[in-house]
Amino acid sequence: MLGRKLIRTAWRYKSQFISMIIMIAIGVGVFLGFNIEWSSIEADTSTFFEDTNYADYRLYSETGFSQEDIEAVQDIEGVDAATRYLSVNMDVKDTKNSLSMNVSENYTVSTMLIMEGADYDEDSEGIWLSDRYAKENKIAVGDTLTVTYSGIEIGGEVAGLVKSGEMMICVADENQLMPDYETFGFAYISPKKLEDSLGMAFYPQINVRSDMEKAELEEAVKDALGKTILVTDKETHVAYAGAKSEAEEGKTMGSILPVLFLAIAILTMITTMHRIAANEKVQIGTLKALGFRDRRILRHYTSYGFVIGLMGTALGVALGYGIAALIISPTGMMSTYFDIPAWDLVMPGFCWPLIALTVALLTLISYFSVKKMLKGTAADALRPYAPKAMKKSILEKIPVWNKLAFGTRWNIRDIIRHKSRSAMTLVGVIGCMLLLVGGLGMKDTMAGFMELLDTDISNYKTKINLVETAENSEIEELAESVNGDWVASTGISYEGKTVTLEVYHPDNHKIRFVDEENELMELSDDGVYLCLRLADTAKIGDTIEFSPYGSEETYRVCVAGYLRSIMTESIVMTEAYAESVGVTYHIGSIFTDEPIDDIEDSALISGKQDKDMIMETYDSFMEIMNLMVLIFVLAAVVLGVVVLYNLGVMSYVERSRELATLKVLGFRDKQIGKLLISQNIWLTVIGVLIGLPSGVGVLYILITSLVSEYELKLTMGVLTYSVSILLTFGVSLAVGFMVARKNKQIDMVEALKGAE
Repeated sequence: MLGRKLIRTAWRYKSQFISMIIMIAIGVGVFLGFNIEWSSIEADTSTFFEDTNYADYRLYSETGFSQEDIEAVQDIEGVDAATRYLSVNMDVKDTKNSLSMNVSENYTVSTMLIMEGADYDEDSEGIWLSDRYAKENKIAVGDTLTVTYSGIEIGGEVAGLVKSGEMMICVADENQLMPDYETFGFAYISPKKLEDSLGMAFYPQINVRSDMEKAELEEAVKDALGKTILVTDKETHVAYAGAKSEAEEGKTMGSILPVLFLAIAILTMITTMHRIAANEKVQIGTLKALGFRDRRILRHYTSYGFVIGLMGTALGVALGYGIAALIISPTGMMSTYFDIPAWDLVMPGFCWPLIALTVALLTLISYFSVKKMLKGTAADALRPYAPKAMKKSILEKIPVWNKLAFGTRWNIRDIIRHKSRSAMTLVGVIGCMLLLVGGLGMKDTMAGFMELLDTDISNYKTKINLVETAENSEIEELAESVNGDWVASTGISYEGKTVTLEVYHPDNHKIRFVDEENELMELSDDGVYLCLRLADTAKIGDTIEFSPYGSEETYRVCVAGYLRSIMTESIVMTEAYAESVGVTYHIGSIFTDEPIDDIEDSALISGKQDKDMIMETYDSFMEIMNLMVLIFVLAAVVLGVVVLYNLGVMSYVERSRELATLKVLGFRDKQIGKLLISQNIWLTVIGVLIGLPSGVGVLYILITSLVSEYELKLTMGVLTYSVSILLTFGVSLAVGFMVARKNKQIDMVEALKGAE
């Protein structure tokens, strides 16, 4: 019998039941989706790194490492394995494409995963090519491929198609944000083929697998080689850092959005179950009068929360896996960023207990909502629920109160009388604004970042990459011939960490600089400029010290100002200031307006990059961003509609007697509808005023915690504010009209019955 009653009651309050199930499903789904995402990224990439013997540390030397150097490193106690390694960008002959050519001398570190074709052979003349690059460029095993580097051609047959942990995020350099396999990929060749092609063995890098701490390894390397060497850990390598960053972003997002949805779902459950229990008071009294024990009645009504929780979490689990699959899959958003062989979805172990806890909490809410209704005798319970008698509020005692319109006074009294419902309406509106401002604001911020990079900073058409062995004098002549500017970059130790020292020759303004407000600025020759991430380490006018790796020199320089560094954590100076303080450098790149096809190949040039092709890779990032914004907007609309409609219907049920009284007094349905809608509008105005700055604050936290490496400036356009406000008001008005229409369905005789 009680089972049938549960179904009938659920049908009677179907809108409330459905809204609670939807809110719980969304809360659980978003929670699981983001947590499955970061957990899957960690698990899948870690497995891939292990399978390809990913290096823990990388040692760099512009002059290269000798056989004695690698033997000395391998002999260090605590080093499990080490290899001399080469990774250099080379142009693909007769195309605008380029490849990162990789060579691992000791094939136990930084290896490949063969997806198709022959196994790796150290004596082979073949080329093992990225399978993603091969697919995009219609290259198959057995085809011939030729690359060029500094006037030297390296050709061979494609022996296999591979994936590599070192190149899991396949970008040409720090200027390329997202992989573009149509124009850039990677390949491996054997050490023998490298020596045969170059006529020598040149390895500017040593990759090390070791459990040692970085400081410990640095000291051991210094002792073994007799000089200071730049040592970077895997935390700074693009593949590992990218995977870790995405996982951290998932964790951060998983601690913000799900909390918002679950909190609103639980608060909605508390408010709604209390009202349902109040409306079921007569039914509870009837059951008591029929002889049902309190324990059984309590168990029956408690089962409502259990069923709602069970259905909501079940749908949430399905939704969570769906959200995760949208992100982590061969065709998902992350597939444009990561190149990994397996896309397995992994749920963190703590998720199941939290899901069970959610169901238990919802069940307890039902339990406590009904328990107080069971107090007293059956006769007491049979009396309909009577709201608390209200005393005059402070507002009603002020002289101007009686001059207010009837509708205004009625709505103010109702808001004060039903504080929990009014508060929940505010929470729903604020949540809607948070999501809209956060999503649209992030899109504005990234669009501003793209425009800043494309039009203000990168004022060139082609970037020319140069070989490590070229002399600065030769490079300067080449730069002058193409009317270009140049930059020299090197790793330095500053304040106990590794940053990049960048020396610019910016006379032709091909690379420009912006300050904290994104305004163009000129570099002076009187000191160095710290990027914003280093701004708290020194004030303007202070003297700082740094030491380049591979050198025993320590330089003391003056801080002339700060600038916004788009990609690298860096210290910037002009060529003139570098010469005045005696800083040595090697020019690595030239920026010019010459079209890429008009620049002749040279022994100085290792590769060329078209800026437009680099910027096209950012389009992939913006596609992901647009999808995320769409998810935020849809989530905001669903949140607003579900919460406001549920509370609106509950408000209608609570006020049915008052609305019937207004009808008896001669108020028409249209007038009563305006009263209902106006209260929604009032609460929406307050919610928007709170939600707008709160959304900006949340967006600032997201930018500083999720993408701090890009030094983004929070940017929000008028359209974002307008759309956020209008969409929130639109949702509120639409829900208000839907609830107002129910006024016509009031049974005035039944509504006006009350406790005598």
